[in-house]
Amino acid sequence: MTRTARLLLFAVAVLVLAPAGVVVAMNMPAFGSHELPYGDAVNSTIPAARHISNMVSAVNFDVRGLDTLGEEFMLVCAVTGTVVLLRGERGEKLTSHPAQMRGRLNAPRSDALVLTGRLMGPMVLLFGLYVVLHATVTPGGGFQGGVVISSGLLLLYLCEDYQTWRWFMRAGWLDACEGGGALIFVLAGAAPLCFGAHFLQNIMPLGKFRDMLSGGLMQIVNAAVACAVLGGFALVFLEFLEETREPRGDP
Repeated sequence: MTRTARLLLFAVAVLVLAPAGVVVAMNMPAFGSHELPYGDAVNSTIPAARHISNMVSAVNFDVRGLDTLGEEFMLVCAVTGTVVLLRGERGEKLTSHPAQMRGRLNAPRSDALVLTGRLMGPMVLLFGLYVVLHATVTPGGGFQGGVVISSGLLLLYLCEDYQTWRWFMRAGWLDACEGGGALIFVLAGAAPLCFGAHFLQNIMPLGKFRDMLSGGLMQIVNAAVACAVLGGFALVFLEFLEETREPRGDP
């Protein structure tokens, strides 16, 4: 499609959609108003029913837990497709000569980058773990914490050489982390069915209100999501960085 055709198509789309956008904007509730009952229902029932204070985690892992399971498998499928495309002809084998792909500049790391990465990397990893563990108490959860932890692993790569980073970043345990997290989510939802309860219905002690271990079954689901997200994002980082390595067998 030519540039002129794209601009024409964009202009037509704006003319068609702009009136609808104006109507939606004019009929939106006033700022600060709250007309839907769902938030009020969650806020009034979940603290007593699940002994947690983070309503977002309650919605994700309990009120609409089945939808969250579907979203989790969407992430697994997306990561799987990305990995298959990036691996290409390399397959499951490792490559050699890290960061030595022909025609790609391998710039040396500055002392400032190395120092900053070595100081911040462990802190980011610990903060990600904190976000995961306090999912039922404060804002955060398995998805957010898994992303933070995987970002911390990528930060460690920036301050170290690729060969050292790749030594412990193995596709095997990352695959197991991602797939195992998704499997645990499914088993946590199916386990209550064996006791005559509903899918993802809590069958565990709820703990004390606002305690880090409160929430019952949501603790297992939250940990499963953290594992799946950590493994998925780390796998994507790994496969992208593998593209900078010279395959084995090349002169």
